[in-house]
Amino acid sequence: MRRRATAVLGAALAFALTACTPAPRPAPPPPTATTAPVRGTTTPSAPAVAWQVGARPLPRRADGFGEIEPTPPELVNRTLPTKDLLPPPAGGRYAATISAVPADVLARSTWQPACPVKAGDLRYLTMAFWGFDGHAHTGEMLVNAAGAAGITQVFGRLFAARFPLEEMRVTSAGELTAPPTGDGNSTSAFVCRPARGQTTWSAHAYGLAVDVNPFCNPYTQGDLVLPELASAYVDRAHVRPGMVLAGDATVRAFAAIGWSWGGSWRSPTDRMHFTATGH
Repeated sequence: MRRRATAVLGAALAFALTACTPAPRPAPPPPTATTAPVRGTTTPSAPAVAWQVGARPLPRRADGFGEIEPTPPELVNRTLPTKDLLPPPAGGRYAATISAVPADVLARSTWQPACPVKAGDLRYLTMAFWGFDGHAHTGEMLVNAAGAAGITQVFGRLFAARFPLEEMRVTSAGELTAPPTGDGNSTSAFVCRPARGQTTWSAHAYGLAVDVNPFCNPYTQGDLVLPELASAYVDRAHVRPGMVLAGDATVRAFAAIGWSWGGSWRSPTDRMHFTATGH
């Protein structure tokens, strides 16, 4: 997610993209969520309401990102429920798996032969996590094989801390070219794309970066906020569930495996971003 990246593969950039945070997939209106305290932070006082993620494309700015708009009232204290893609963990206990990437998963991901990492050097993870709905769920993630074991340890610690995630799934190729909607909140790792506004590869293109709750932990640089509707979460003094804060359990868990946090960067400030490369 950083403006700099670690390698350049010129022939691979025929599909170069302008978006940094992939647009979320459209989803049917979720059921009304039950707000439950999931970490030692301020619990939203407003009643949970339905929000259809990805339903409204934003007008594009000259730089290709969506127009930055005020956060809708429904998302100021975001606690949307999680739609299960995989069976939830048995007994509500943390569980994780590491495997080679199944062919069908690879086919629905952003990987292609031009990517700077071989498919065989990626791993498919499944990991339990707590949703904002107070229930345990199972998510999926593609990461570099070098970091796979460490990432399962990180999310095991977050599960123990009951740190909530809204969604954890593999990013699809279609999301990279979809119109921006500014309301995505999927925790993910591998995305084969250039760094923001660059023609060099992002650390995500190597599977060596993870974005955690992007909406709750937005990227900012100048007047740019990504996701584009997440301006309410730029105020870090207003602590809400799912936010990553300096020195908290999330930062400590990634630091324990040697990964750094983009929230400590001055410009840009990439609060969602954890990286093994420093970029």
